[in-house]
Amino acid sequence: MRVGITLPQFRDESDTALDAARRAEALGIDGVFCFDHLWPMGQPGRPALSSGPLLGALAASTSTISLGSLVARIGLVPDEVLVEVVCSLHELSGGRFIAGLGTGDQLSRHENEAYGLPFDPTDERRARLAAVAAEVVGRGIPVWVGGGLPKTVELARHVGMAVNLWEGDPLRVAELTAVGMEVTWGGPVGETVSEVTERLSEVAGAGATWAVCAWPDSLEVIAEVAEAVRGTTAQAGR
Repeated sequence: MRVGITLPQFRDESDTALDAARRAEALGIDGVFCFDHLWPMGQPGRPALSSGPLLGALAASTSTISLGSLVARIGLVPDEVLVEVVCSLHELSGGRFIAGLGTGDQLSRHENEAYGLPFDPTDERRARLAAVAAEVVGRGIPVWVGGGLPKTVELARHVGMAVNLWEGDPLRVAELTAVGMEVTWGGPVGETVSEVTERLSEVAGAGATWAVCAWPDSLEVIAEVAEAVRGTTAQAGR
């Protein structure tokens, strides 16, 4: 299982996020990921760095670490623009980009409305997601579909993509991997070595191919535990 982190992007300046990505790369963490929100969830008074420009800057300032959106949402830009943004990031990163894509949900509806952007019915957003994802996969870019609802899982299965479960129960991860789905996981993992070890071991044991840790207190703790978990899963696979 590979291990990544989300970056500290809910601020006005970019240096903190860029420095964090470079540190993560130096420590051997596998990936860094950016949210696609106009403000932190439920906190409209706070700033947020736009994911597209930030990912472009990350592509230029790192060389080996995977980069990804978690997740780029249908409806914030026209679908054709989203496809070209994803393809540009794939090219700029030398093929290191992972396209996390999603429909958004009721919690993100207020962001659309605040900026005068339509928030289409769920089925319409899901149909648009399917078309965008199929186009991106067709261009050779790995895609994670955000969300674990049955229709979303079926969409991912149909197009041959991974499902990303944010704060998903490891039992749900195991349930989906048991039927042949690729599953990636994301969410908070705790602060101490023991807390992080317990959570990442659960997720790895359930069969997830990636665990993306919400911005942690210590990158060193994440790197230490990630190395231990990789060793454990490698032994188990022998």
